[in-house]
Amino acid sequence: MTDWQFPPELWDAIGLTLRLAAVTSIVLLVIGIPLANWLNNSRMRGIIFIETLVSLPIVLPPTVIGFYLLTLMAPTQPVGAAWLKAFGHPLPFSFAGLVAGSVLYSLPFAVQPFQAAFRGVGREMVQSALALGLTRRQAFWSIVLPLSKHGILTGVSLSFAHTMGEFGVVLMLGGNIPGQTRVASIALYDEAQKLNYGAAHAYALVLLAISFAILVGIAFLQRRQNAILLSN
Repeated sequence: MTDWQFPPELWDAIGLTLRLAAVTSIVLLVIGIPLANWLNNSRMRGIIFIETLVSLPIVLPPTVIGFYLLTLMAPTQPVGAAWLKAFGHPLPFSFAGLVAGSVLYSLPFAVQPFQAAFRGVGREMVQSALALGLTRRQAFWSIVLPLSKHGILTGVSLSFAHTMGEFGVVLMLGGNIPGQTRVASIALYDEAQKLNYGAAHAYALVLLAISFAILVGIAFLQRRQNAILLSN
């Protein structure tokens, strides 16, 4: 039986992973709410293609996303060149590059629960608010958003958990730089490749425990959201 080891760098990798997941989830919260509301209410022709584009990371291999982002962020490309000029270092193989890739990769895991929660709010309630003089924006912020809070928390939790388990995207964009881009999933793979199964067990156990705790929280939030929708 393999003896478990908790290498000193384990908590650095776990801390970096949690920081990446937290920053990604905050960014997704900021951009996901207006995007989900717009997708739900837009009558624009071709909206289905935009929804498909948002959902594409669910089925697209992470290495494909990572490859195209790596190409886009290269200093020879406009995006990468603008970043290099503004911040003085390349976007790939940096924490900011990991955040950019994680936001794109986890986008559907936030937006789809947001959309479902917004759709679950009774249309009659919104229409009544509009009849009382509220604008659509006021009705959204004062009625739809509060009633969707558990669905929003579910989306944030899912995107957090999904970001924690990323491998292909972070490997392509971040490499394996200790303290900068070496997240826990990469460290786990690295230890397994070195046949250091004791350390690999330690990484896996911590990731498993955190993921399980998040899923329990999501199940609780979903039950609360369903109860709210049934009562409306």
